[in-house]
Amino acid sequence: MYAVIKTGGKQYKVAPGEQLKIETLDAEVGATVAFDEVLMIADGEAIQVGAPTVAGGKVNAEVLAHGRGDKIRIIKHRRRKHYHKEQGHRQNFTEVKITDIVGA
Repeated sequence: MYAVIKTGGKQYKVAPGEQLKIETLDAEVGATVAFDEVLMIADGEAIQVGAPTVAGGKVNAEVLAHGRGDKIRIIKHRRRKHYHKEQGHRQNFTEVKITDIVGA
């Protein structure tokens, strides 16, 4: 069984017991969160596709940790123009563990 959810402007394919890093959520570590924007639920041959979301579909998850990703270096350079600019970025994330998928 798996589902496709939408959170933080991105879509994720999730299954029970899976851990994934998503955009930062405002929840404490150890808290349970529910994702209501379920786009698709597949259970073997039975597939429910939402228009745009599955009515009554919900994915429950437990917050494991909050953190920051690896540094990404942005470098801009124009040859022969004495222009060189460097910038770094670290994206915040929340690590969650999918506990169960509730279908309609």
